[in-house]
Amino acid sequence: MTSQPALDFDSAITAVLARGQHTAALPEPGFPHYADMATGEWTRSPNGDWTGGFFVGQLWLAAATGNGPVETARTWTERVRPRAASDTIFRGFLFWYGAAIGYRLTGDEYAKKAALEGAYALAESFHPAAGLLPLGSTAEEAHSVGADETNIDGVPGGAPLLYWAADLTGDESLRLKARSHVARHLELLVREDDSVVQSASFDANTGALIKTYTHKGIRDDSTWARAQAWAMLGTAQAARYEPDAFTADAVRVCDWWCDHLPEGKVAYWDFDAPQHEPEPLLDTSATAIAAAALLKMRTVNPARADEYERTARDMVAAMVEHHLSPPSADGPPAGILGDACYNHRIQLATKNELVWGTYFLLESLLTLTGQLATHEL
Repeated sequence: MTSQPALDFDSAITAVLARGQHTAALPEPGFPHYADMATGEWTRSPNGDWTGGFFVGQLWLAAATGNGPVETARTWTERVRPRAASDTIFRGFLFWYGAAIGYRLTGDEYAKKAALEGAYALAESFHPAAGLLPLGSTAEEAHSVGADETNIDGVPGGAPLLYWAADLTGDESLRLKARSHVARHLELLVREDDSVVQSASFDANTGALIKTYTHKGIRDDSTWARAQAWAMLGTAQAARYEPDAFTADAVRVCDWWCDHLPEGKVAYWDFDAPQHEPEPLLDTSATAIAAAALLKMRTVNPARADEYERTARDMVAAMVEHHLSPPSADGPPAGILGDACYNHRIQLATKNELVWGTYFLLESLLTLTGQLATHEL
């Protein structure tokens, strides 16, 4: 990304945190969504789209480590809070990262209240016949949305939000919905070889599978990198709450990633892309998600903790060394995680900074340097 000397982990944390605080202070309306690698300028979403919680999550990570005021994070949680009324599976992302982790890390009562509102609103969308939370009528996807479509993207965030709310309130209906939601997605979207397909259509009356497909991968039978990474994260999160139910699934989807990770330790945007493109694009955002998942796997499967940490550390080091902008007098602002691919199919932000990638890189860096305990996240 740059010829400047690469950052070490501590300097990388400083750069990413500073960029987040600077962004939060800007007067521009809306939530950071994706940014230009050369300038750092954000394209914003008015109400947070499906990604707004990740920027708020960055602010909560800053507050939890003494690198930013709680008041700033709380203000941005307040901006997310109206989205509880949105009919979208991605309320899991919005309210787990935008509120629940704020309470878990700092004890902030406002964040707790917002997170519980999000959890109960999300639970209301549960589809009994399908046994899962569908995409919803306002889900932020490029193609199909509605009551009979679902994504692997909806397992991380949504599952821990419901499990956490169940633990906090004693409402076992939330736990049952979370368990069914995870299990059903594993049944529908994890292939026999442990690779993951992004999406599924099901019969609205019976819940029976109609087809699997992808919104963003190269083709329906390929393995889009973020699909695999989201599955890793979602099953690792679920396994922390119900290890007997989900540890084996978490291990198999994580092992598939580790077995197919390129030598450079940063994933292509689709694992099948190299044979179809002369210069295949990378996706640092998928790589950052996967690193965060592997760090969670240390407590899910302690017998392999060293292995998971070693692979995650290699991935994070590759991102910091080759894809994170360092301080520069005449280059881009420091702390930009570039070379992420949002949606290759529609040529949207195919070589950019993506806000969720930056969040998961920061989470992983703070975990690897011992500043945060991964079981809180």
